[in-house]
Amino acid sequence: MKGFNDLDIVFSTDKGRIRPEKKKPELPKGDGVVRVGRETKGRKGKGMTVITGIPMHPDGLKDLARDLKQKCGTGGTVKGGTIEIQGDHRDLLIDALRTMGYIVKKMGG
Repeated sequence: MKGFNDLDIVFSTDKGRIRPEKKKPELPKGDGVVRVGRETKGRKGKGMTVITGIPMHPDGLKDLARDLKQKCGTGGTVKGGTIEIQGDHRDLLIDALRTMGYIVKKMGG
């Protein structure tokens, strides 16, 4: 026979929910402008095109990064909500993002 401590709790009025609800990840908050720039810091002089400010779920960012890498014909990654594409492809990426309906600004010179 099971003791009191061995029983699973089915209903309780003093504890509220037994299992907390899972929260959906929030979209990054910003001003709605996608920024495309070039960075060389920490890359031994090699240039990377960095895209920030895309209001999208991280899984969606990976899919978008894959499409943009194919357009440029290079590699890249998604880190901390930003897309990094190898090489300087700012003009090509700005045109591609504008055709997707984003408001895009070029960072830097």
